[in-house]
Amino acid sequence: MLRKIGRVLIWVVGLLVGLVLLLVGSVLVDGLAGPQRLDALANTLIPGVNGQPDVRAYVARPTGAGPFPVVMMIHEFFGLNESIISKADGLAQEGYLVVAPDTFRGSKTSWIPRAIYQVVSTPAEQINLDLDSVYAWLEMQPDVDISRVGIGGFCFGGRASLGYSLHNNRLAATVIFYGSPIVEPETLKALPGPVLGIFGEKDTSISLEEVNAFDAGLEKAGIIHQISIYEGQPHAFVQDMEAVRSDPVQSEAWAEMLAFLELHLKNGSLAAGPSTEPSAFVLPFDWQYYTLLVYEHAFGMHSH
Repeated sequence: MLRKIGRVLIWVVGLLVGLVLLLVGSVLVDGLAGPQRLDALANTLIPGVNGQPDVRAYVARPTGAGPFPVVMMIHEFFGLNESIISKADGLAQEGYLVVAPDTFRGSKTSWIPRAIYQVVSTPAEQINLDLDSVYAWLEMQPDVDISRVGIGGFCFGGRASLGYSLHNNRLAATVIFYGSPIVEPETLKALPGPVLGIFGEKDTSISLEEVNAFDAGLEKAGIIHQISIYEGQPHAFVQDMEAVRSDPVQSEAWAEMLAFLELHLKNGSLAAGPSTEPSAFVLPFDWQYYTLLVYEHAFGMHSH
C-alpha cells in the first residue's frame, strides 16, 4: 500500500515538475519572437540618455506643422501592440502627437505567462529611465509643445503613467485607465498636474474601495482630478479604436478622456517647465494587483 502511495506521489511530483518546465520553456520561447514583433510595429528608435539603451516606439503625428500637445501612451502588460497603436492613431487625429514607447525593452506577447514575466522582470526605475529618454527626445522635436506633455496608459500602463508623473514634475496631465493607484495623499501631492482615472465597476483586480481611496487621496492632496467608475464594466474594457467607435461604453470613456485632455492639456495652463529636477520616486511593485490581474485576464469577465 505504501509503495502504491509512493508511486502515485512520484507520478504527481513528476507531472508538476513537467508542467513547470513546460511553462518556463513556453515563456522563454515566446520571448525569442518579441524583438521581431516589435520591429514590425515600432516606427521610431529614440536615443537613450545617460547611458540607457535606445527605446523603440510608435509615434503618431497629427496633420499640420505644430507645435502640438503630446501624450505619452503606455501599453498594457502584454507590451506595445496593435491595440495601443490604433489608439495612438486615434488620439493623433484629435491633434495630439502621441508617443507609444516599448517599456519592456524588446518584449511583447499575447501569452499571459510571458506577460507576467515582462512585468516582474521590468523594474519601475527602468521604466522611468526609458521614459526620461522619451521626454528628452520630445524636447528636441520642433513640432512639440514641451510645456504641454501629458501621459496616459492602460492597465499596467495606467499604473506606470502615475508612477512617471510622480517622477517627472514637468508633465501637464495624467490619464489612468484601470491601473492600480497610489492612494496616500502625501505621495499624491507631488503630482504636477490634473489626473483622470477611469475604472470598471466589475474589475476584480482593483476594488471599488481602492478607487474611492484614490479619489479621496487626490482630494486631500489638493490635486485637480476626475474619477469615473463605469457601471458593469470589467478590467480593460476599452480595447482598440474599432471597438471604441462601435461600442457605446468604450466610446463614452474615450470621449471623457478627450474632454479631459482638451481642458487640461490642449487648452490648459502651461506646465511647470524645466526649472526642477526629476524626483527620486520609484513606484513600488504591487504584487496583489498583478496577481488579481492575472486572474482577471485568465478567468474574469474580460478576455483578450
